Amino acid sequence: MIKRIIVTSTILVFLGFSEKIFAQDPEFTQFYSNPLYLNPALAGTARCPRVCLNYRNQWPGISGTYVTYSASYDQHIYAIGGGLGLLITNDKAGQGTLTTTNVSGIYSYQLPLTREFSMKFGVQATYFQKSIDWSKLTFGDMIDERRGFVYNTNEEQKLSSKSNVDFSAGILGYSSRYFFGFAAHHLTQPDEGLLGGPSKLPMKLTGHAGATLPIGDKGSATFISPNVLFQKQQNFQQLNLGLYFTKGSMVAGLWYRNQDSFIAVVGFQQHFFKVGYSYDVTVSKLTNATAGSHEISFSLQFECKKPKKKFRLVSCPSF
Repeated sequence: MIKRIIVTSTILVFLGFSEKIFAQDPEFTQFYSNPLYLNPALAGTARCPRVCLNYRNQWPGISGTYVTYSASYDQHIYAIGGGLGLLITNDKAGQGTLTTTNVSGIYSYQLPLTREFSMKFGVQATYFQKSIDWSKLTFGDMIDERRGFVYNTNEEQKLSSKSNVDFSAGILGYSSRYFFGFAAHHLTQPDEGLLGGPSKLPMKLTGHAGATLPIGDKGSATFISPNVLFQKQQNFQQLNLGLYFTKGSMVAGLWYRNQDSFIAVVGFQQHFFKVGYSYDVTVSKLTNATAGSHEISFSLQFECKKPKKKFRLVSCPSF
């Protein structure tokens, strides 16, 4: 699993001995219900205006859980030949001890290559702020051997927040049956250090591919969709293998991740909205401690003018 810093009292050991600590991005496991977060090239792929809302509570059984929120808007605009998107994410780690907020603007350009195959190229610019609440941290010099944490600390409190800009890019190729994409986030590896010294955010590489295959007679509303998604950031890498089953308005899916967990997904989708729930079943040594992970997604798909002939929708999963 793409790991992140656990901001509890345990991390204070590292704070005391190092001025460089590397973190990884938060993750949503309903990958395609948060398309702009997965790959900026997916901006505008629904053609009409789309709003996506996502909530994730990771490892609620561990003190200092990770809670992540995301909201996005995107649509295709014919006048500029591509899609525009706005993505806002907020991640709280260690019960709000470490908070990261990102605001991103995205543009994707659509290029039809043949009657059956198209490409999209996306770029993303992000402004982010990372902040730490020093009042929620505890240090060794605050401990009385009998009464516990009763003293004020003499530890120097350095920066309480850090802001910077970040850039990402992605590419997507697709037809009516299959798709594949690649995204590179944090191309400039911006400094997000809060301890005085530089601390670069490692580049994250994502590759994903899948297909949508109808079952039954032509025009059937039943599909299966096999998928693969690989991510790498710093020394952490993750391979996800998944399969979705869609029948009418109901969707069910199952992903397997890196000998770490299974992800079960259920969803309901109508013409203009969809809602999904997923649960990560941990199968590693953390099974009894984490209480899994919960994720909820909701999106609205608005109506708009009829598409021009050169526009082709991406036939990819919804959750």
